[in-house]
This record gives sequence, structure tokens and C-alpha cells, in this order.
Amino acid sequence: MAHVATAARTKASPMTREEKKVIFASSLGTIFEWYDFYLYGTLAVIIGRQFFSAFPPATQAIFALLAFAAGFLVRPFGALVFGRLGDLVGRKYTFLVTIVIMGLSTFFVGLLPSYEQIGATAPILLIALRMLQGLALGGEYGGAAVYVAEHAPPGRRGFYTAWIQTTATLGLLLSLAVIVTLRVNMGEEAFATSYPVIFGLLGGWRIPFLGSALLLAVSIYIRLQMNESPVFQKMKEEGTRSKAPLTEAFGTWKNGKIVLIALFGLVVGQAVVWYTGQFYALFFLQSILKVDLLTANVLIAWSLLLGTPFFLVFGALSDRVGRKWVILAGCALAAVTYFPLFHALTNTANPTYAAAIKNVQIQVSADPATCGSLFDPVGIRTFTQPCDVARRTLSQQAFTYRLVPAAAGAPTTVSVAGTDVPVANVTLPDGKTETFAQRLGPASVAAGYPAANDAAKVRVDGFFAVFGNAQALTVIAILWVMVVYVTIVYGPIAAALVEFFPTRIRYTAMSLPYHIGNGWFGGLLPATSFAIVASTGDIYAGLWYPVGFAVLTIIIGAVFVKDRRNIDLND
Repeated sequence: MAHVATAARTKASPMTREEKKVIFASSLGTIFEWYDFYLYGTLAVIIGRQFFSAFPPATQAIFALLAFAAGFLVRPFGALVFGRLGDLVGRKYTFLVTIVIMGLSTFFVGLLPSYEQIGATAPILLIALRMLQGLALGGEYGGAAVYVAEHAPPGRRGFYTAWIQTTATLGLLLSLAVIVTLRVNMGEEAFATSYPVIFGLLGGWRIPFLGSALLLAVSIYIRLQMNESPVFQKMKEEGTRSKAPLTEAFGTWKNGKIVLIALFGLVVGQAVVWYTGQFYALFFLQSILKVDLLTANVLIAWSLLLGTPFFLVFGALSDRVGRKWVILAGCALAAVTYFPLFHALTNTANPTYAAAIKNVQIQVSADPATCGSLFDPVGIRTFTQPCDVARRTLSQQAFTYRLVPAAAGAPTTVSVAGTDVPVANVTLPDGKTETFAQRLGPASVAAGYPAANDAAKVRVDGFFAVFGNAQALTVIAILWVMVVYVTIVYGPIAAALVEFFPTRIRYTAMSLPYHIGNGWFGGLLPATSFAIVASTGDIYAGLWYPVGFAVLTIIIGAVFVKDRRNIDLND
């Protein structure tokens, strides 16, 4: 029988044709799932204009990001729903269902009429589809990881499941490649507009979403050819399946304790390192360093392309030295080097800006009683106090500042290199209103901050334009180091989680800590880190979020996590 043959394999044996088929089918389908999931995040600004056009531009972006966050927040619930199904009826059919839900949800986003066409129904349907995506992804990853691990021979689970770990990065890379290609060939204006092809719905930014139908068809065909996991099939034949996997996994302290150890001793640190290296770095380039969208996407894409093979390297290494120490080493490297790496990124990508934040002093003087918290991770608060308005505006435009306490009742003042910039709105002779944000730009440029078209800023005009551009290649090298950290922590995580739990509840129990860690602690990292930046006036302060959780994982993991790489999954 299949499970006997698999169990008899040794780690020295070459990969069989059937094992290659298992890995290919699982990985390809999961790449498509991540592609679908990341399309929305990459195009959030355009989607905000299409589906929240009744609101001001800043609010459009906020609602678009909130809809994106909704997909992350429901991922643990998807893990519970589909994890239970996977432990009851099987791995194969469950993650066949998840890919259908993900693919159809993405396709229908491409068909969804805009706010101008159907009103408030458009954003409601968009959020519903986004939540379906999150639910599907919550069930997909656990199924693919368990399925591959239960086919892997002893001593090679880390290497085999590392192929699954490449899929998130490859899915992001695929989405970036499609979007960059369309933007370059169509132009920004055409891409951002749903120009009429059929009923005014097809074209432009919708093309990547509609194209997912082809990916869905390929994935379904491939997965229908797959057999059930040999470990699950053996358990089914013996009649030892769990009848209540949710209760068994989380209703007892014995298993619940293991879930908590897995979450805080491995996954949380892995999640913040992953999201910092792949998402916060992109956000930092675009929103803090003001690198144009095309350039930032190309630089990130190159770093992902060059870093992806290392998932397999560190997955295989974990088969030799253990999952725990590889993951904790990645967390430690990130915690120690993130600050110098992001400083180097600033100095290289935007040297004029790097010099300005060192040499140009911006000071906010205010009565401390009028300065509140700027912590706003989901971007829905309204700030009215002059102190809060000034600090919020400075942070949004990526200026570093120092808050100086003033006497009680003193008005808020902002000084840029010794020149006062009024905070209150001013009515001009022509009747128009000039805001603090409008005055801040010219004052900062005059003081030494770069203009929008500053020639010293890194810039490329296409995917292959990085060659011969030393500045771009240096930025890619810095980003690549952070991607390698991602591969260190993420390469072994699937095998580690699979080995934590018995076969009866494996799909359910491993999926929940993974998606809580990555969906909540990781998914909310960009917004939370920027909220910390806004509150402190320091563009690097947001790094304390990933550094803090990485250190927490190192401590808990070193004490409580045990090496289980040699256990028999046929329990």
C-alpha cells in the first residue's frame, strides 16, 4: 500500500515520480491561491477609487485597506472550518474546495461593477468576496502542508514542505509581474481605468483578476488527479479518525497548550519577519522613501526572485539540525540587523532624504495636554487638535520631527530648520484655503528635503533596467538580505507545525496558530508599524514591532519548543 512504501523510504532515497507530482500539484495550486490573495493588496489604491468613490481620496484608501485587512482577520476562521473538514473527510477534497472558492472569488472581483454603477452594493460585495478569499486561504495552506508532509519520507519533511513555503513568495512575485507588465504596456491611466470592452467592466486593472479563471481551471484539473494522503487513508481504514477535531484540538489543555507554544514559540516571530521582509519593506520604499510605484515593485520583485531558492536550502537544513534552531536563528538575525538594514536602505534609495533627516531639524512645540495618541492602525480616527494634526501630517509626508513640551495653554508651533510653518488653515486672497500640509512641502524642500522629482532617488523604468544601475542593484541586495531572513524562518515552519500534532487533528490544530500568527500578528504589521512611526516622529520606530515579537519568539521557542523532526507521522 502507498503508506507502507512511503514509510519505508529513507532520507537518502531520491524523490519518486509520485512525490514530485504531489509537490508540484500542491505547490502550483497554492501559488495560484496566493496570487489571487495578493492581487487585491497590490491594487488597493485603484480598488479604493473604484469601489469607495463616494468618499474623499484619503478615505478611499483607508476603506480599501480595511477591506484588505478583512481577508487577514477571517483567515483563522477559515482554518477552523476547513481544518475540521480536512480531519473529517480528507486532505485532498478539502483543499480542492478551498481553491475553487478562492479562484471564483477573485474572478468575480474582476466582474464586480463599481460604486458609480451600482452604489453601496459594490463595496459590500467587494468585502464579502474579500472575506471569502481569506476563509479559503485559511483552509488552503494547512491542507497543502499536511498533504505534502504526509507523503514525505522520513528525514526529508523539511525539504519537501519547503516547496509549499515558496508559494507565498512566488504568488506575490507572479502578481507583481502581471501588474508591472500591464502597467508598462498599457500606461498608468489605461491600467487604472476600466475602459469599456464588455459592458464597461473588462480591461485595465480587472485583467489580473479575470485571468485567475485560467489559473483556477489548471489547478482544479491537476488536483483532481491527486490521491488522498497515505497517512489519512491509513487512519480512515483503521477507523481512528477524530469525530470532533475542534473539541479535541482546542478543548483540552493538553493540546491547547501545544497550540499556544506553536503560536508564540515559532509562528509569531516567523510572521513578523516574513511580513517585514516582503511587505513592510515595500511599504517603506513607497510611503516613507517616496520611491515610485513601478521602481519599488521591480526592486522587490528582483529580491524575491533571487531569494526564493533559499526556502529549499533552509527547509533541507532543518532536516539536519532541527526546525526550532533554524527558525529562531532567523528571528535573531532579523532582530539584530533590521535597524542597520533599513538605515542602509534609506541612504541608498533616497540619499537626499537620508541627509535631510540627519541635518534638517523639524520641531513641534505644544502643550503636552493637547497632544494625544496617534495610534491608529486601521486609519479611521479623525484628529482635530493642532498638535495631533501637525504630527500626523509630518508622519504621512515622512518627515522626522522632535516634540518639545511648551507651557500650559501655549499654541502649537512647527519649525522647519528655524522657519515657522503655521499649523492652522489660512484663507488666501482668492478665497481658497491653504492647509498646513500644503505649506509644509515647499518649506521642507527649501530646508533641504528632496523634491518629488529628485534625481538622486533610485529609479528604474522596467524589470531589466536594473542592470548597469549600481544604485538599484545595491537596493536589491539590501532587500535580498531581508528576503533571505524570510526564507530562514518560513522554510521550515510547515514541517515544524505538522510535527507538533497527531494525525487525528493535524489539519485543524496546525492551521489555527499559523493563521493567527500570520493573519493577525503579521497581516496587521504594516499598519501598526506606521502607527508607531506617526506617534514617535521616527521613521525607524515601526521596526520595534517586528523586533519585539521576534525576541519574544526566541525566548519562548528556546525554552518550550522541542525538536520533533524525527517523529513518525503514522501515529
